[in-house]
Amino acid sequence: MNTPKLLIKNARVINEGQDFRTDILVENNIISKIAPSISVQGAFSEINAESLILMPGVVDDQVHFREPGLTHKATIETESIAAIMGGVTSFMEMPNTNPPAYTIDLLEEKYQLASQHAYSNYSFFLGASNDNVEELKKMNIQDICGIKIFMGSSTGNLLVDREEALNNIFKYAPTLIATHCEEESIIRAQKVLFESIVEQNPDPAYHPKIRNHEACIVSSQKAIALAKKYDSRLHILHISTAQEVGLFDNSLPLSQKRITSEACVHHLWFNDSDYAKYGNQIICNPAIKSKEDQMAIWKGLLDNHIDIIATDHAPHTWEEKSKHYPNCPSGVPLVQHSLLMMMEKVNEGYFTLEKMVEKMCHAPAICFKLKNRGFIREGYFADLVLVNPKKKTAVTKESLIYKCQWSPFEHHTFSNFIEYTILNGQIINNQGTFTKIKNAQRLQFN
Repeated sequence: MNTPKLLIKNARVINEGQDFRTDILVENNIISKIAPSISVQGAFSEINAESLILMPGVVDDQVHFREPGLTHKATIETESIAAIMGGVTSFMEMPNTNPPAYTIDLLEEKYQLASQHAYSNYSFFLGASNDNVEELKKMNIQDICGIKIFMGSSTGNLLVDREEALNNIFKYAPTLIATHCEEESIIRAQKVLFESIVEQNPDPAYHPKIRNHEACIVSSQKAIALAKKYDSRLHILHISTAQEVGLFDNSLPLSQKRITSEACVHHLWFNDSDYAKYGNQIICNPAIKSKEDQMAIWKGLLDNHIDIIATDHAPHTWEEKSKHYPNCPSGVPLVQHSLLMMMEKVNEGYFTLEKMVEKMCHAPAICFKLKNRGFIREGYFADLVLVNPKKKTAVTKESLIYKCQWSPFEHHTFSNFIEYTILNGQIINNQGTFTKIKNAQRLQFN
C-alpha cells in the first residue's frame, strides 16, 4: 500500500468548515492535487474512501510521553504508536521528564530520541524554571513549539513561583509561552485544610476541592496580566473552570489573538460525578470539576473563547495509580482515544464534525504557526485520517497500545473506527493494523 503515489477516491472531506466529496492525490509526502475526479499514471496505491470520513491528522499540543527517565510509565515509541492508531499525527511534548528539559542541550537530547523512536511528528517544549531565562533566549523559534511554565506543582525544579522569574520569562520569551495555571500557595493551604478529612476518608472526590476553582482562576488571571504587561504570546493549557472561560476574548480570529486557551478531552468528557465510578483513574491536574464547569467549557469551545482541544496524555503505571488517594499520581492516558471521544460527542450533538476538526486540527496549527500541517491543502504535508462511521471500536486491555496498559475506557465501545492514518504520505495505520514505518518528522514553525 505504500508507494510514492497514493490516490484517495471519493472521500467525504471535512476541512476548513466544509463537508464535501473529492479525490485526493498524495505524491511522496505532499498533497499534490485535490479535485472531484483524479486519474493517475504509473504505479500508485488507492484507497476507496466512499464510506469513510477524511480529515487532517489531529495535532495534540499537550502530551507527556515520559522519556527520558520515566520510561517505566511510557516511551516515545509506545505512546507515538498509540497516537498514530488514534489519528494523532503530530504531538508537542512537555518538559517534565527526568531530567527536566530546561536547557537547550537537554531539549535536543529529547529531539534525538524522537528522531530514532517517534512514529508521529514531534516537537518538545523547553521548560521554564526560576533561574533559566538566559536559556530561553537561546531558542530557535522555528523548530521548538514553545516554552512551558508550570505555575503549579511539577517535577524537578520546573515549578516557577518567584515573581521576578515570572516577570523575566514573560518579558524575554522569544516565542509562545504555554502555562499550567494553578496557584501553588492556594493548593498547599487546601491540602492542610483537608489533610485530616482525607486521612479518614481517602476519596478521590476531594481532589477538585483541594486543587480548587480559586487556584486555577487566580493563576490564570496572573498569567494573563503578565502577558498583557509584556505583550507576550500566551497559551493557557487545560481550562477546567467556568470562571476561566470568561477570561478569554472571542472577538478576534485565532490568528490575531495574543492570548489563547485549550480544553482537554477529559474535562469535556467527565465531571465530578464520575469519581464514584472511575476513582483514581481520572485524577489529574487541574482536577475534573463540576457538571457546570464541564458545560461552560463546552460553551467556550463553541463560541471560541477556548481555541484548541488537546489531551494532556499523562500515563502512570497501574501500580502507581492504585495507591490510596492522595498518594496516587495525577494523569490519564488518552491519546489513543481522543479523536474517538470527540467523534462520540459529535454523534451526541455537542458539536459538528466541522467544529471538531477546527479545534483538533486547524486551531493548533494556527495557534502554534505550524508549517504546512493541520489542513487538507495542496502543497501541505499529507497527514490524514480516515474514520469509518459505521464500524465500532471496542476498547479492551489487549487493544491498548500504551505502555501502562490501562485506560478509563477499557470495556467502553466507541461508535467510530480509525480506518487509516497517513503520515507524511505513508499509510502507518492500515485498517487498524500498525505498519512499522519510520516516517515522522520534526515539526517546523513559521
